Amino acid sequence: MKTDTQRKTKLPSTFEEEYRSAFGECAQRGGEAALSRAYDLGRRAISEKKSLMEIASLHHQALHGMLADAQGAARHQELLAAAAEFLAETLSPYEMAHRGVQDAIVALRQLNETLEEEIKRIAYAVHDEAGQLLVAVHLALADVARELPKPQKEQVGRIEELLNQVEKQLRRYSHELRPTVLDDLGWIPAIRFLAQGVSKRANLSIQIKTTVVGRLPGPIEIALYRIVQEALTNAAKHSKASRVRIRIGRKNRLFCCSIEDDGVGFDVRAVQSEGKRRGLGLIGMQERLNGIGGTLSIDSARGRGTRLLIQLPADVLHGHPHRAGR
Repeated sequence: MKTDTQRKTKLPSTFEEEYRSAFGECAQRGGEAALSRAYDLGRRAISEKKSLMEIASLHHQALHGMLADAQGAARHQELLAAAAEFLAETLSPYEMAHRGVQDAIVALRQLNETLEEEIKRIAYAVHDEAGQLLVAVHLALADVARELPKPQKEQVGRIEELLNQVEKQLRRYSHELRPTVLDDLGWIPAIRFLAQGVSKRANLSIQIKTTVVGRLPGPIEIALYRIVQEALTNAAKHSKASRVRIRIGRKNRLFCCSIEDDGVGFDVRAVQSEGKRRGLGLIGMQERLNGIGGTLSIDSARGRGTRLLIQLPADVLHGHPHRAGR
């Protein structure tokens, strides 16, 4: 015989039990209360990370059992109508969440485009305006040196050499901020140009192999360039790698780009956890891909390097790249 404590203690029902109970109530009595439970179940399903396939399977099993017990065609029709209404109400939070995600993607895409315009403005300012100022400084120094004795002229010459180095560095920063080759020729020539600079500065072997040719839409090319740029920066600064391989191609209906290094690797979960500053680069990569409908997979572990895999469905490319004839 159960004690009072045992009778009062009630274990929380599982999602599946709650779904069947609420579905049965809706099928028997209907009404707003039953539909309200369906909506709450939809919100619970999202919080418990239930997939749409799981809900559809559960719904099918519950409905199948009810139809087996029901008598007559009229009752079957009533059950089917109630089932459709209940399922629609359960899935409505998914629909709302989906719309929210789509709105967020649009906002993210607009933010990235605004950011790229600002980067372009800064890059051109560094290249053109700073370059013009340096030319003016060179001319002024030449005028000053003309009236100076030889020892002072040699000092001015050393200053001009330093200014030449500054000009060279500014030009490099400008090109890497927003390389003109990205707009003129596309992202693959742009990352080849980028790879040459990173390889030279970091003493890093970078191999690029591609089986695709042709241009992609501007926002996609910019996003891919920025992601590869961040990956190469990470490889040069943090991975202690000696070699990086970039492979670009298509697999089935997916456009794929992998960046793999032979560095020290890292704990993916630890780096992506809240408060880890090194995870910000990976978050930025994923956000850029979210804005163009792509995904990022990260495979790494301490001591065995890192592999990033970028994947884009062919239908988001709006003009598919063609395979190179080689």
